[in-house]
Amino acid sequence: MDLTNDDVAEILALLDSLPYDELDLQTPRFRLTLRRTPGGWTEESQTLTEPTAVTPAPNGSGASPAAPQPAAQPPASQLSAPQPPGMVDVPAPLPGTFYRAPRPGAAPFVEVGDEVREDTVVAIVETMKLMNSVHAGTRGRVAEICLENAEPVGQGTTLMWIEPVS
Repeated sequence: MDLTNDDVAEILALLDSLPYDELDLQTPRFRLTLRRTPGGWTEESQTLTEPTAVTPAPNGSGASPAAPQPAAQPPASQLSAPQPPGMVDVPAPLPGTFYRAPRPGAAPFVEVGDEVREDTVVAIVETMKLMNSVHAGTRGRVAEICLENAEPVGQGTTLMWIEPVS
């Protein structure tokens, strides 16, 4: 299910009207946590299973479904680069803006050489005014940060490389 900007705005307006400071939603496919902060809502999301592609059946009228539109080409700096041997990538969970720190002027979440665990927050991707925490996803050492702070990213863009440790 794809949400439009209007859907998200409606959900946020509903949340703003409620007295709660946190919403935790879990389905078999994903977990979503929204928290109210002085600056607005922050979001953490986690995919629990790999999504599967669904092909629509013919609509019965003899007309074929509309062909999907080609995806926009990401900037050259975000085209897939070969994976360095032994490294694990940390991909952007959504399209948006990559941030290395929780707020302007704050220290970055991680630096090259830092040790991380699977649940370590290593960055934020802002999408439609929601701050999406990005977790390392593996235990290891940050080997490379691939983007500059505040750079736009596409979904799946490699944000950084982690060298796994046991």
